[in-house]
Amino acid sequence: MPDVRDFMAWLQASPLGHFMRESGVWTYALVNLSHILGIAALFGAIVIVDLRLLGVWRRLPLAVLAEAAAPVAACGFLLAAASGVGLLATKATEYTGNPFLYVKFQAIALGLLNVLALSLSPAWRDRRTREPSARETHQLALMGGTSLACWLAAMGAGRLIAYW
Repeated sequence: MPDVRDFMAWLQASPLGHFMRESGVWTYALVNLSHILGIAALFGAIVIVDLRLLGVWRRLPLAVLAEAAAPVAACGFLLAAASGVGLLATKATEYTGNPFLYVKFQAIALGLLNVLALSLSPAWRDRRTREPSARETHQLALMGGTSLACWLAAMGAGRLIAYW
């Protein structure tokens, strides 16, 4: 069974890895900038929804905020993920033993699972037609706090990867 080292070697040797290493510093710089912009869009959109779920801006309807923020967060995530693969492919084998890489990926996975749980919750699905009950408000706040923790952990670990 292939392990992480095999995958990282394959990724680094892939056409993407070669392209990232051989196309000049501007390619890496633009991909890195894309990654930062994706993270900024993702977190910027998520933080306002999460704070609303935690009880900030209660007068602002959740449905209105979510309609504006969700597409921005989704586009930000897609940009960050796509550019992140390019950045990783540049020298993937050097990251094999980096513990922050694994923290980052686990935090992202938990963040995405939290998004799935939120999207399946009745209070979220019905946000356009009714106010959540007290119990649902508590559940939404828990999911908002979990989201903040996951995405902050992912960003922090991602930044620390360079210092390992």
